[in-house]
Amino acid sequence: MKIMVAFDGTNVSNDALKIGKTYAIAMNASVCLVMSMVGGPEVPRQEFVKHEHILNFAKTQFVEAKIPCETHLSVRGLEAGEDLVKFAMENEIDLIIIGVRRISKVSKLVSGSTAQYVVLKAPCPVLSVK
Repeated sequence: MKIMVAFDGTNVSNDALKIGKTYAIAMNASVCLVMSMVGGPEVPRQEFVKHEHILNFAKTQFVEAKIPCETHLSVRGLEAGEDLVKFAMENEIDLIIIGVRRISKVSKLVSGSTAQYVVLKAPCPVLSVK
């Protein structure tokens, strides 16, 4: 089984990491930690390095628990939700775990919600964490 944990370094994504670890142990699964950076190739190198470091730090939680884990920093220029769904399809992910932040209705209307997009478009079950 392959579990994808959508990670962006926020408190709610840290909660998703904890749940991902629990599920991976229970299901004897491997984990893909995925972070999507909007912007594509024009993202400054220092931002890319910073986010790689954050992902690798998160990976240590799985490595210490002897859970197979890969990190993926996606910089395709897609919106985060679209990028995460595409990654799940391309990598035959069995379960997506994603954190859900509370945002106002106006913010959701203007910018959309990454988690909402993933829940509606994912090719597999999605566990949302708040």
